[in-house]
Amino acid sequence: MKKTPTILLVDDEPQILRALRPSLQVRGYDVRTARNGLEALEELHKLVPDLIILDLVMPEMSGLEVCRQVRTFSQVPIIVLSAKGAEGDKVAALDAGADDYVTKPFGMDELMARIRAVFRRLSPVEAASTTISVGDVTIDTEARKVLVSGHDVKLTPKEFEVFKFLVLNAGKVLTHRALLQAVWGWQSADQTEYLRVFINQLRRKIEPDPHQPRYILTEPWVGYRFTPHET
Repeated sequence: MKKTPTILLVDDEPQILRALRPSLQVRGYDVRTARNGLEALEELHKLVPDLIILDLVMPEMSGLEVCRQVRTFSQVPIIVLSAKGAEGDKVAALDAGADDYVTKPFGMDELMARIRAVFRRLSPVEAASTTISVGDVTIDTEARKVLVSGHDVKLTPKEFEVFKFLVLNAGKVLTHRALLQAVWGWQSADQTEYLRVFINQLRRKIEPDPHQPRYILTEPWVGYRFTPHET
């Protein structure tokens, strides 16, 4: 029997909770709610959701701090909802561990598209294509594990998707738009700040020297290119 996906919805605005909870439930999701960051962390000790939808500005504990604390023990995908739409706010949320960012006010269709994209990426893939090996990089797409020069690299779900797309296209120059559309969807094709954050995070995790990358190379004004290396 297929498991019903569970979403933890965290927002201090009662009207947001009242509007989103039934809208998500009618679309087949099991929805739990929390009214602030502390309640959210308490809920996370009782359940393991498949997705967190998180407001940034809340009493008791900000959404940024919730992201940071969640990332110390879980890689559950996090979609941030916020009335703050400046690039700096988006970058701060992504740096703290968020996977996506939706600016209030938003349409339900847009939010649902983002949610579906998360669950598509988390769904099992066909057995015939579970392993990708390029040079000294091996990706197990079913177990969602990454090895670089024999070392296990822990990636968040979104970092994993960005890295997988780069490796699948090894040697090719991928434009910012191509990467954004492949990983975040068409609605994020112009959010280049997303890429800067995640490329920097990936370099810190996989490069021997993040300041002189040898795997993920920048193509100025165009995009990025993954260059394989042999062990």
